[in-house]
This record gives sequence, C-alpha cells and structure tokens, in this order.
Amino acid sequence: MTDRGTPERIPEASRAELSPAAAARLLMRRALKASLATLEASTGHPYASLVTIATDVDGTPLFLISTLALHTKNLASDARASVLFDGTDATGDPLAGGRVTVMGRAVRTARGGARERFLGRHAPARGYADFPDFAFYELEVERAHYIGGFGRIVDLRRSDLILDVGDAQPLVAGHDDIVSHMNDDHAAALALYATELAGAPGGPWRMTGIDPDGFDIVCDGQTCRLPFARRVTTPDEARQELVRLAGVARDRQSHS
Repeated sequence: MTDRGTPERIPEASRAELSPAAAARLLMRRALKASLATLEASTGHPYASLVTIATDVDGTPLFLISTLALHTKNLASDARASVLFDGTDATGDPLAGGRVTVMGRAVRTARGGARERFLGRHAPARGYADFPDFAFYELEVERAHYIGGFGRIVDLRRSDLILDVGDAQPLVAGHDDIVSHMNDDHAAALALYATELAGAPGGPWRMTGIDPDGFDIVCDGQTCRLPFARRVTTPDEARQELVRLAGVARDRQSHS
C-alpha cells in the first residue's frame, strides 16, 4: 500500500496499515467537526470549543466563526491555536482509535476557494456565512501530533499534511466547476462511489471537494474519502480518474 492509500475501498480495519501521515490526512479530510483550542485572552488559560471544519485543496483546515465567539476574541489577541481531529467515534475503546492534533496559527483567510470548500461541506452555513460578524479562518499549519492507538504516536511536519499544489493550479481553477458538474449531472456515480468503493450506505451523496490525491463526498452527516490511483493536476486528468472509478464501481456492482 502506498502512502496515499489505494484507489478503491479502504475498510476501517485496514486503516491501521496507512502511514501515520496518510492516516492523519484522512482524518482531516473526512472531518465535519473538530475541537479548536485557543488561549483565553484574559487569563492565558487554554480554551477548547467545537467548530465545524473543512479543508482547502491543499489540506489546510478551514472554519467559519463569529467575532462574538470567545474563541475568535482569543485569536484576535493571540493567533496560536490547535485543532483536534477525532476519528474515534465508532471505536469501542476511544483511546485505541485515531486522532491528530494540528498546531499553528488561526487567521482570517484570503484563500479564494475557502468559501465554497467550506459551504460545499456545510450547506446550512450559507444562511449565516454573509453575516457581518462571521468570517472564514484557516489554520496555518506548523506541525501535528498523531495518535493511532496504543504505541502508535508520531510527530508530523507541515509537509506531511499540506500538499504542494503548485503544479495543480488548473485543477484548483476548475475545482468549483468539477464539483458542480458531478453534483448536478452524476449523482448516480457519486452514489456508486460511496456504496461500492467506500462501503457506505446508499443516499443522496454529494461531492464537496476534489484535490490532486482524491475527492470527498458527504451524505446525511457521513463522509467518505475516495483516493485516486495517481496524482491529478488538471480537470481532464480528474475526469479520467472519476470515469475510471465509476467503471470499477459498476463492475463491483454487477458482481455483487
């Protein structure tokens, strides 16, 4: 198995086979929520809060927060923060499950794609995203600490988590069009990706984002991450991989 995983189904039981860096990236890509830790402006005490989360094309964590919230006031005083991604929801013993704490600075983002990456994942947020007291933030990742269960504890670098997308600007530029096209015209393929390749239940699955390594889909509060067999950097390369995966899914469906 490569560091980026295999292009087809990755059962939960085999996730331990991923490298720590790949497992941490998977946790970040699949997360809908996370714990944001800031430093309380008045006392300096650590303050942890719950936020909804998304990732940009390169994997940078994104969140939408209000200036009225205590964590935002804390960040205005000291931008140092950490985000805990918890992958232990279905684990009998949570301490045996995977989680990663990502550390850096949380600042208002100037990323052009941040809004649609986040709102594509959290549609209800469209109702308040344009309120004057709300703004999109990103975590400028510096390092991370991954725990994959007992005895599997690894410190990670920024380069382990954040993709270099310098060669993928055509894909970045075409991101929103690709996502809209898949959701508007290929709902059946998205459902097949989920059921046949990710082992998820059926439903109205929607694509929320695509990047050089794969794409993310969501349905009723559940997420799936589908990795590509090869790195893609253009919309045409992405189309080829999406078509290939659809063929794999249909073949599996016909033999089930």
